Amino acid sequence: MKYQGIIFDLDGVICHTDKYHYQAWKKLADKLGIYFDETINNRLRGVSRMESLDIILEKDSSGLTEEEKAGYAEEKNQYYREMLKEMNPDDLSDEVKDTLNQLRERGYQMAIGSSSKNAGFILERIGLKGFFDAVSDGNNITNSKPDPEVFLKAAQFLGLDPKDCLVVEDARAGLLAAVNGNMDCAAIGDAVNSELANYKLNTFKDLLNIS
Repeated sequence: MKYQGIIFDLDGVICHTDKYHYQAWKKLADKLGIYFDETINNRLRGVSRMESLDIILEKDSSGLTEEEKAGYAEEKNQYYREMLKEMNPDDLSDEVKDTLNQLRERGYQMAIGSSSKNAGFILERIGLKGFFDAVSDGNNITNSKPDPEVFLKAAQFLGLDPKDCLVVEDARAGLLAAVNGNMDCAAIGDAVNSELANYKLNTFKDLLNIS
């Protein structure tokens, strides 16, 4: 095998929670009287909650203390977690489930590398709690993508050299994080045509063609 480990971003790769993020941010923005739409939401892909809040607030953030910002970020997260309760194992596609099982049978070590602090909760909701060998997420990193920390820690948790791991991402910030960590990456979804990717995945099961 060319790689010993595979590190997956969670949202947009393993499952899709975009609509819940959008609805939660929209609810907060509406409460604050700030305009928010899908175009602004697209700028939030792959970045941390606090960075996302700064993007949404932009000019409206000058008079806010860090404590107030943290409060708004937590309020959004509460909206989001409440919406995530709607998720269940049916939100994990058969294609993803079957591919993960085949990768496991081939002997790959697998980890999640996500900026989200809700990764564990989401994995539990979709029936993948305990499936991955390691989870590196927003709870154990200081720097968000495109900083490579989340992926480097995932490799560390797996006990592998980063160069022996393949990162699977759907966002440019995540692909940049892999590149910044000197790791090969496969792009899927919105990022599939990125020049940063070593591999382009038209479907999740295309991972099985990478040896």
